[in-house]
Amino acid sequence: MATFIRTVAERPMARRWLAATAGLALSLAATVAAKAQETIKVGILHSLSGTMAISETTLKDVMLMLIDEQNKKGGVLGKKLEAVVVDPASNWPLFAEKARELISKNKVSVVFGCWTSVSRKSVLPVFKELNSILFYPVQYEGEESERNVFYTGAAPNQQAIPAVDYLMKDEKVKRWVLAGTDYVYPRTTNKILEAYLKSKGVKQEDIMINYTPFGHSDWQTIVADIKKFGSAGKKTAVVSTINGDANVPFYKELGNQGVKAKDIPVVAFSVGEEELAGIDTKPLLGHLAAWNYFESIKSPGNSEFTKKWKAFTKNPKRVTNDPMEAHVIGFAMWVKAVEKVKSTDPDKVIAALPGIEAPNLTGGTSKMLPNHHITKPVFIGEVRADGQFDVVWKTPGLVAGDAWSKELDGSKDLIGDWVTLKCGNYNTKTKKCGGQGS
Repeated sequence: MATFIRTVAERPMARRWLAATAGLALSLAATVAAKAQETIKVGILHSLSGTMAISETTLKDVMLMLIDEQNKKGGVLGKKLEAVVVDPASNWPLFAEKARELISKNKVSVVFGCWTSVSRKSVLPVFKELNSILFYPVQYEGEESERNVFYTGAAPNQQAIPAVDYLMKDEKVKRWVLAGTDYVYPRTTNKILEAYLKSKGVKQEDIMINYTPFGHSDWQTIVADIKKFGSAGKKTAVVSTINGDANVPFYKELGNQGVKAKDIPVVAFSVGEEELAGIDTKPLLGHLAAWNYFESIKSPGNSEFTKKWKAFTKNPKRVTNDPMEAHVIGFAMWVKAVEKVKSTDPDKVIAALPGIEAPNLTGGTSKMLPNHHITKPVFIGEVRADGQFDVVWKTPGLVAGDAWSKELDGSKDLIGDWVTLKCGNYNTKTKKCGGQGS
């Protein structure tokens, strides 16, 4: 009987205990949910495996460093940034799948990613459909101005055209080999360069164009053809849009066949410090690269950045390069825009970005333009024995990125303007918006 009375007496206490436990569980769940909302997620969409890993892995690393630095400053809008890293594995359709995963599943506020134009083209429909933001950090062929994309790499007028001008004027080049990997960036860039060269009086027989697949390794015949083409008594140069790890055997074969820079210089648009770090640079001495940044450029901002980078990676031999700087600029611009509108809402951030300025690492200040491209200086660098570059030429100031090429008939009348015209391909002749890139 006593036991029965005690059990009955204990029931209210048990109920109170259960209620308290349930309340605690709910409170913990709410705390976890709140903590999840306290972070702003940043997507990183770069190949960490496959043929492009040689170039893209370092971009993932620099994004992690920038996010870590920003968090040490207190994050953004009082919230910590959380990196969400995926590996699209140099697989172009997989880029779209991973982009959708980042935006829909991981709920990222912005994505920094892609290298090749084919990967960027793959993800474009996803960013438009889900209305998210992509910062694209690599030199490309232009012919595009999308509302959801901010292009922090070079357009052709910020790399390809100045490089050809330099070779023509300073190196007196008369014959041209346009060698590229077989995809949209090299093909479109070479189409622009071919039209530009012809406008300068270069004949068709003085232009040789060659394409090879990603990861191409047997360069013997092609280099022999380049040597033969360059033996016609006219100064010859190679303009290279070869991408990824195919560059290693290409330069090795140039060395094997004794193609020296003084005879047939190569100016590369996709070879920087990162690519040179893994190869013997002796055959490359004197060959050239056109970029908007080199690690060897002396400036207080660059000295500070390279020091931080080596400390962050715990590797004094880790190099910096141009697309890394593009991420530095793009990330700084995104942070400023978010803080300006006090929100990560894509529509508000997209509207705020044009006009935002951020320091580049070479001593200037880059600005986001209405066409979603930025202002950049242009440098031509000569390969040194240590895998760095000596700057042999530079533009007097910063160059505004053109979304549409003046060299192509279908593009010369187009402009991108997402501020006033709200259009990526406004035709200045017909006064209409429409067609590719809108």
